[in-house]
Amino acid sequence: MAEHPNVGLLRRGYEAFAKGDMATLTELIDENVVWHVSGRSPLAGEYKGRNAVFAWFGQIAEASGGTFHIEIHDILANDEHAVVLNRATASRQGKQLDSLDTDVYHIRNGKVVEAWTTSQDPYLNDAFWS
Repeated sequence: MAEHPNVGLLRRGYEAFAKGDMATLTELIDENVVWHVSGRSPLAGEYKGRNAVFAWFGQIAEASGGTFHIEIHDILANDEHAVVLNRATASRQGKQLDSLDTDVYHIRNGKVVEAWTTSQDPYLNDAFWS
């Protein structure tokens, strides 16, 4: 069975994120994207627009001293949505993050138009980023 194109789109996006490849991320994320980040940490909330999302990406990198890493476990996709099961790790200020996360995407015309990031343990994430 062939891989759905949205699986490839997200694999490309996660690889670009890992490399800091903003040109590729600009191709894959809609200008008017809305990104929902669960939790109550300073990084949680709703980010509207690609520039706001890219600024949030920068906050993650800065707060973790560049140690933030995502390992994809699996990607499930259809024509409109995709789900990425992943493991996020990082270290900061003597704290360690090792979190099983689920990212849900709404995709239209080959671009992410909305995203929801959630953690298996929201308290762990809140404590790490606070």
